[in-house]
Amino acid sequence: MTLMLVSRRGHGIARCCSIKANVVAVGTAQRRGVADIMISRTGKTIMRHGSGDRSAVSGHTATVFGATGFLGRYLVSRLAKQGTTVIIPHRDDMRKRDLKVSGDLGQVIPMEFALTNRQSIEEAVRHSNIVYNLIGRDYETKNFDFEQVHVQGARRIAEACAKYDVDRFVHVSALGANPASTSQFLKTKAFGEQAVREVYPEATIVRPAVIYGVEDRFLNNLATAKTILTVNHMKETVYPAFVRDVAVALEAMMHNDNSTGQTYELRGRDPITVAKISELVAQITLKKPRHYNMPKAPMQALASVLDKVLWWNIASADQIERQFIDEKPSPAGSVLGFSDLGVQEQQLGPDTMKYLRMYRSNTYYDEPLTGEEGKYKPGVVHVTD
Repeated sequence: MTLMLVSRRGHGIARCCSIKANVVAVGTAQRRGVADIMISRTGKTIMRHGSGDRSAVSGHTATVFGATGFLGRYLVSRLAKQGTTVIIPHRDDMRKRDLKVSGDLGQVIPMEFALTNRQSIEEAVRHSNIVYNLIGRDYETKNFDFEQVHVQGARRIAEACAKYDVDRFVHVSALGANPASTSQFLKTKAFGEQAVREVYPEATIVRPAVIYGVEDRFLNNLATAKTILTVNHMKETVYPAFVRDVAVALEAMMHNDNSTGQTYELRGRDPITVAKISELVAQITLKKPRHYNMPKAPMQALASVLDKVLWWNIASADQIERQFIDEKPSPAGSVLGFSDLGVQEQQLGPDTMKYLRMYRSNTYYDEPLTGEEGKYKPGVVHVTD
């Protein structure tokens, strides 16, 4: 086939050249391996291609409710990084902007929604093959109480998933969720699990322990004056889970259909009291912790007043109540955990708490976190400025 390219320059002077081109048949089928084609639990075909990075296509479409929250940002980053199309239902335009760069162009799709609007919820899930519900509040507001968020909202999302026959639904609850709990937070979390299982029996229930990470409200609060007034002498027992480990586990559930209908408790291996954690925080920040213990009733009364007077959260009566409740895992063998998803959880320590160094005085900022930090190690290349 001969192509003639004509270029006009100056006063009508034409320059021509001919190029020999090989004709390639249009519509030639692209070769795919058997491993690139998957059949979902409900019989839908999932096709993937590419090298597996953010510019590839994993074939999955995931909706992440609560994507703008602490855990949600890590999960979106994990999903979009491997080429999954991620739909982000949101209420605040400013909070979803940072998530756009988690994936390639067009990979992260924000959609405005309201938890009380069924149509907006259905629009967010109708094209997805997996839905994550990470929505939760650890204190009530004038717009939403625990019942509306943890029970009614979870039920609406489960009903939308059932209506459009979504392959997978992963509902994130909380470790210690109990219908008989004295905490309204933990009580409604348990009722939310029941509501989800009634509507969508194949749902995967995830109960994470208290989660810590760079943007958390757990260790960061212990490192500042926000916890100067405490109750119960900080004796409550917790099983802290690193946020990155929880996000990796949630991502693994998308590829593991055996997790359908299961309940997972994602927690650290060893229990530890908040008082002990406060000591670890002090060792990193190099600041003496100042905590003044108060009786439960006066502290709850003070928290209730502050919760009504201030528009931002400092403490609520239910948050004070939860400081008297230990995190209690289910009996061994009754639920699954990190190891069942192939995730090696990290333990609370200097390596996972190093971000607390930012609370140090500039005088001591460069002091090593551990006795081994900064020492010469044989066989390791040390680069200095």
